[in-house]
Amino acid sequence: MQTILAILAPVVLCAAIGYAWVRARQPFAADFVGRLVLVVAAPALTVSALGKVRLGADALLSMAAWWALVTLLVALAGYLLVRLTRVDARAYLSCLLFPNVGNMGLPLCLLAFGDEGLALALAWFMVNSVAHFSIGVVAFSGQRVHRELLGNPMVWSVAVAVAMVIGDWQLPRWLANTLDLVGGMTIPLMLIALGASLAQLQAGFLARALLFSVARLALGFAAGWLVVTAFGLSGIERGIVLIQATMPVAVFNYLFAQRYNRAPADVAGLVLVSTLLSFLTLPLLLWYVLA
Repeated sequence: MQTILAILAPVVLCAAIGYAWVRARQPFAADFVGRLVLVVAAPALTVSALGKVRLGADALLSMAAWWALVTLLVALAGYLLVRLTRVDARAYLSCLLFPNVGNMGLPLCLLAFGDEGLALALAWFMVNSVAHFSIGVVAFSGQRVHRELLGNPMVWSVAVAVAMVIGDWQLPRWLANTLDLVGGMTIPLMLIALGASLAQLQAGFLARALLFSVARLALGFAAGWLVVTAFGLSGIERGIVLIQATMPVAVFNYLFAQRYNRAPADVAGLVLVSTLLSFLTLPLLLWYVLA
């Protein structure tokens, strides 16, 4: 319990800071913070973390493969659920497919497994981000978004990180230190922004939000468990797959839904309810992962 508390408490408290700040009616520039994380901090963290921990190309490919398998399993089950409930397939299926592997997944993996865990979690996060900003945006908008995808700094940081892994390159010390310093603000800002977002969201269609929130966590864990069991994964790799697969609905889904007017109230409810549920299930998940 002490180990689980040491991992979970920083995540909850940082999110609570953002929540309390907004509820106290203090100004919070959510758009600025979000863009700062997306454009500057997260790309710096991606390159910095993979530069500090020598993650081989095989490990990177493995995490990409596990992500693809987990996402495919969730997609199959999620499609059936969407058809049975007759909801907006574009919005709801995207929420099931793209969990919060950044704001919540990265700090949990870092606190549970250290720098090596963070590097593997970032590999998962990179693949998920590219898919989210391509397939996810297309799902919400119904349009092609090549220009938005190619202009996304996260995509370019992924390209740099992959090149570093494949070429076994090391950054100059001054650049590595700079990226380490800038990237260090990513996780605290992500968690504070998550709390601030929760304080501003209003749950729409609560019963439906509860159903799909449970489905997101349950299907994610089931898919992750099937993958780690079928392929005999162990140690840190097993833990990263289970944690990242079982995260709640990503806040970016709400931003996309709002931007493209694709059931934003429903998606807000999914983000809010699934995140609150995850705070209740995380102790059990961490106990299972660390056992």
